[in-house]
Amino acid sequence: MPRKEYHVVPHENGWAVKKNNASKSSACTSTKSDAVSKAKELSKNSGSEMVVHGKNGKIQYSNSYGNDPCPPKDKK
Repeated sequence: MPRKEYHVVPHENGWAVKKNNASKSSACTSTKSDAVSKAKELSKNSGSEMVVHGKNGKIQYSNSYGNDPCPPKDKK
């Protein structure tokens, strides 16, 4: 079963939020911060992962808003 993810990626008119394996964008914005906010909202509502890419397409960071199958271990 594929993971549910929303990706923030560069787009011809700014930035786009795309669900993994989708052909169309969920949202298009002029700034990256607006795209991250929209991706965070969508990820929280669906309990999925948000993956943010840089202008070069490489992953900068990700955040899980759902049931993470590999949660980080506490260092206490």
